[in-house]
Amino acid sequence: MSIRMQIATMVFMMVQAVTFGVGIVFVLATPLSEHAMIAIPAIVAVSTIVAAPLSWSIAPRLRARYWQRKGARSDAISGPGWA
Repeated sequence: MSIRMQIATMVFMMVQAVTFGVGIVFVLATPLSEHAMIAIPAIVAVSTIVAAPLSWSIAPRLRARYWQRKGARSDAISGPGWA
């Protein structure tokens, strides 16, 4: 398994939790809450589908090698610069 896949796997659940949270707040804070029995399972499915490509795109940004090639020391996602 590649390093990118390992990182993406670890990030996947966090990204899915955030996307689920955004979706559930949207449903429960709007008139869609009347259809929550249908909307909540749909949110679970959509958050799972959306989280996969998002975590795959975030994974390389969490490696120091990515930032060394860019010539940058850090950013908001990867944190402080490498040693």
